Amino acid sequence: MEDKRKILIVEDEEHTRYILERLLSVNNYEVQSAEDGIAALELIKEFSPQIILADWSMPKMDGAELCENVKSNSELKSIYFILLTAKSALQDKVVGLDTGADDYVTKPVENEELLARIRSGIRIYDLQMELKKIEHEQALLEMAATLGHQMNNPLSAISMSISSIKKNLQKEMMKDFNEDINLITEAVRRMEEITKKLIQLKAPSLTTYVGNSKMLKL
Repeated sequence: MEDKRKILIVEDEEHTRYILERLLSVNNYEVQSAEDGIAALELIKEFSPQIILADWSMPKMDGAELCENVKSNSELKSIYFILLTAKSALQDKVVGLDTGADDYVTKPVENEELLARIRSGIRIYDLQMELKKIEHEQALLEMAATLGHQMNNPLSAISMSISSIKKNLQKEMMKDFNEDINLITEAVRRMEEITKKLIQLKAPSLTTYVGNSKMLKL
C-alpha cells in the first residue's frame, strides 16, 4: 500500500485550519497543522512534509518568513511551498514568490483549485527527488571510479615489490618470511578485486553498517 502524501498546514485561524484539514484528509492526504511559522519549523523536523500550505498573515512568524527559512535550508528546500493569502495585488504576488514560494493561492480558496495545485506540487516534488537520486548515484559512480583508478598504481607497485622480494630472498630465508609474504599477497589480491568492482560499478546502492552508518555496496 502506497504511503499517504504529507501536507503541513500552517494557519493561525482555527476555523480555516479545520476546513483545510478536513478537505485534505478526505482526499487521502496525511495532514498535520501548526498555528504559526515558529511551531511549523519544529513540526517539519519530525513530520517531513512534501507540501507546506501556509497562510501569509500570522503572528510570531508569518508565511513569507517561514518560506524564507524553509527555502534557505538545504535539507528542506525541496518541499513544495504554497502561500495562502487574501492579498490579490500583482505586487503582493511578486513579493510572495520572491520569498521562494513555489505557488500562491488567493483566499477565499476554491477547493478544487487548491487540490489541483497540490497535485501539481507533488509531481514537481517527486521530479526533484528523482533528480536528486540521479545526481547522488552519479556522484557515487564518479567517487567509486576515482578510488578504483587511484588504487591501481599503488597496488601494482606492491605486487611488483612482493615479486622482487621473493626473487631476491635466499631460499633458507624464505622459510622465515613465507607466511607473511603469502598474507600480503592474499591481501593485495583482495584489494585488487575490490578495485575492479569499484571501477566496474554500474548501479550504486548503500548498505547499513555499524552504528547505522552507510557504506557503498559492492
